[in-house]
Amino acid sequence: MGNMDGKAVEELSATECHQWYKKFMTECPSGQLTLHEFKQFFGLKNLSPSSNQYIEQMFETFDFNKDGYIDFMEYVAALSLVLKGKVEQKLKWYFKLYDVDGNGCIDRDELLNIIKAIRTINPCQEIMSAEDFTNMVFDKIDINGDGELSLEEFMTGVQKDELLLDILTRSLDLTRIVRMIKNDGKNPDEGGSAGAAE
Repeated sequence: MGNMDGKAVEELSATECHQWYKKFMTECPSGQLTLHEFKQFFGLKNLSPSSNQYIEQMFETFDFNKDGYIDFMEYVAALSLVLKGKVEQKLKWYFKLYDVDGNGCIDRDELLNIIKAIRTINPCQEIMSAEDFTNMVFDKIDINGDGELSLEEFMTGVQKDELLLDILTRSLDLTRIVRMIKNDGKNPDEGGSAGAAE
């Protein structure tokens, strides 16, 4: 199993864990989710190249032990982090997700491409365009003006700016995906039976 210490699992209720395990093992009887299965698992089809790259990046950040698979512990740890993690934990994960080339910095193109891809996969009601949002992020938190955000700049800047934190959190809201897990893989946004009461 993934290289996790089990703390993430402890933060989940037994019911949540059981639902997630049932869904995971139904969709992935081998207990190891490949990238292809990951896309199928979340109903992601016909993705644009940038959206596909984002999904591959997300898969890699969830594959904690870098073996090319997401096992159940990695799956639970990832969902727990995104859904219930502390702000600092989430921001570190967001940074890793945005740092597509893995060089330890986020440049404008990386952030812009990821924000566009996120909005394609997880539409949100943002008034600000992806370009304007990217410019705002760099204008506000690129302290040294080098056109790249280090982890420290990103963490400090976003935590000090409620608007940025709110927009980033909403853009990576996985409520729709959790509802799909609870609904046995049926997209709650289709067919008129959406769980709008949540």
